[in-house]
Amino acid sequence: MELLAHNFSSDFARSAHLARGASADDDGALVAFRDPQQMSLLVRATAFVFADPRSRQLHELIERIAPSEATVLITGETGTGKELIARHVHGLSGRAEQAFVAINCGAFSETLVESELFGYEKGAFTGAQQGKPGWFETASGGTLFLDEIGDLPLAMQVKLLRVLQEREVVRLGARRAIPIDVRLIAATNVDLAEAVRAGRFREDLYYRLQVIGLPLRPLRERPGDIMPLTRHFMALYAQRLHLGEVELDLDAQEALLSYPWPGNIRELENVIHRALLVCRSGVVRAEDLSLSGWHRAPAPASAPVPVPDAWAGGADIAYAAHGAAGQDDLLAAERFARAWQALLDSGEAVEFEAMQQELVRAAWERNERNQVRTAKHLNLSRNILRTFLKKAGAID
Repeated sequence: MELLAHNFSSDFARSAHLARGASADDDGALVAFRDPQQMSLLVRATAFVFADPRSRQLHELIERIAPSEATVLITGETGTGKELIARHVHGLSGRAEQAFVAINCGAFSETLVESELFGYEKGAFTGAQQGKPGWFETASGGTLFLDEIGDLPLAMQVKLLRVLQEREVVRLGARRAIPIDVRLIAATNVDLAEAVRAGRFREDLYYRLQVIGLPLRPLRERPGDIMPLTRHFMALYAQRLHLGEVELDLDAQEALLSYPWPGNIRELENVIHRALLVCRSGVVRAEDLSLSGWHRAPAPASAPVPVPDAWAGGADIAYAAHGAAGQDDLLAAERFARAWQALLDSGEAVEFEAMQQELVRAAWERNERNQVRTAKHLNLSRNILRTFLKKAGAID
């Protein structure tokens, strides 16, 4: 039973805390466990970052709803960090000093689930030598997190609905109801609306649970979170493995950003752990990541980039080539030289910083606003690129 449900002390419940990444601008708020090794058997994701715009919107919603007493339904694929978000909601609520009890509904058999949730009295069944409170009683005053709520048998769904409506439980074998004061947070990786249509989940319970819905997007749909999480896991495992400073090369960064992450955050953590074990000279390369099915995409064909009108001295220099190779290098250099000369000959004031910003912005758009590819394209570090993009007003 120790691995199925846990009643944590208030200190341990608050171990899902807000931290910061390398910098506030880079990584935004990061929710992580202070000691993830303690959580390895309990949760599938040990960190959640709010760097991507979609994740920032989620964090704003969490901050608004956490202080309420409303029931919360968290949905998302396996490994997206549902329990971690539940702990974060608890930590921002008025119940933060009280117990956070997490159980997995799919871990109990149909014959055990009622006694585990609601408790039992002495003699309620063979072997019940003494009474025992259920998880609702244990969590009273705090928060009860029911993971994989979609796995509850239909008969138990009826009883759970009654508990939520009446705010009291009746132990197995008892006649007296026991009042409870619990905030319920539920989570599932299945589509409950579809389960309702298929008759596998009660519609009334579904609407009772989804007073507030928190949908967690898979990692592939919030790419802005990938690198902050990567930096967090690299720092975590570098310390645990007693390594010095470890860094990613640009190919490794590109691989991480282009991989679809079917296992979400937990898969990313495992990939980084392995990469730090096998990397050499303190540099993680793409091949160290061992991402199944990932191959470096071929470089896009060279294409002309329009030169801003203010720079153009005539139709023959309206375009400047970029990204050329081999014999095209000379032609590209000549076109650039003609463009700069036309700008100087125009007599217009030349603002060097503005030209830099225009070049960076054009390369950023060319690379579909991917910072890693843009930095590699311009032969800049990502931090320097971000500085230019901020000056240009392209990012916050």
